[in-house]
Amino acid sequence: MDIDPTLRSVVAVRSTIPDDAFTAAALGTVREGSGVVIRESGLVLTIGYLITEAEEVWITTHDGRVVAAHALAYDQETGFGLVQALGALDLPALELGSSADARLGDAVIFADGTGRSIRATIVAKQEFAGYWEYLLDEAIFTAPAHPSWGGAALIGADGRLLGVGSLRLQMLRAGETADINMVVPIDLLRPILDDLLTRGEPNRPPRPWLGVFSAESDGEVVVMSVADGGPAAKAGLRQGDVISDVRDGEVESLADFYRKVWSSGPAGAEFPMRVVRDGRDTWVRIKSADRNSFLRKPHLQ
Repeated sequence: MDIDPTLRSVVAVRSTIPDDAFTAAALGTVREGSGVVIRESGLVLTIGYLITEAEEVWITTHDGRVVAAHALAYDQETGFGLVQALGALDLPALELGSSADARLGDAVIFADGTGRSIRATIVAKQEFAGYWEYLLDEAIFTAPAHPSWGGAALIGADGRLLGVGSLRLQMLRAGETADINMVVPIDLLRPILDDLLTRGEPNRPPRPWLGVFSAESDGEVVVMSVADGGPAAKAGLRQGDVISDVRDGEVESLADFYRKVWSSGPAGAEFPMRVVRDGRDTWVRIKSADRNSFLRKPHLQ
């Protein structure tokens, strides 16, 4: 696998976020990771949490050049973010591959913007439910894990981009715990790329958002915390509540919980939810919201 020239297209991304931004407490006010040049005009694909509510973005190339950039777009559903360099990067665009064609056992390269890359293997392609109301039908998982995964490039044997790094997780393999990376597959970008470039967001109704951070434990969905000022907080949800039903449907898993919420109507829809609190059933009515309405918006330039 000869991809060394390809690694030039992977850059470092650094952003600063205002102290009073909605995501500042959870994600920090200085965020560092990577991105991938996907157009020679200086368009960089990254993972969206690096640039959410950013007021400044800087791109650093492998040869040490620092270029100011603009947070162009962030898609809540996929997790992708776009950054536009405001100066010349003079870097080739990495061609988009097909994540659907990637297979278990495929050899890949996982590369960050500081020049670190590892040879890895695709160890799983499966559903992923994140605690922050996030769901991928088929995420890509690779091992061994890269230590700097946020926005890093997953590159196939043909030198094309298969996805962008999002998380470092652990999984049980052959009876032992192994560190792995979760990657957002590149095929999710194609249908929304034009919208992200022209509108700053996909042309689709926003999903209803509750502002609840949940985990699956012994088959139950348990509230870990709620976002200050979000719908879940206003409805009175508390840490330790077990989410049992949405409308008249029993919640079977974290992914099932999200799908039931998202099928309840557009953002702003109100619906009943049954929770188990201190061993007792409690019904609450929760009015969902558009998560983007809580965030500072990137300014299209």
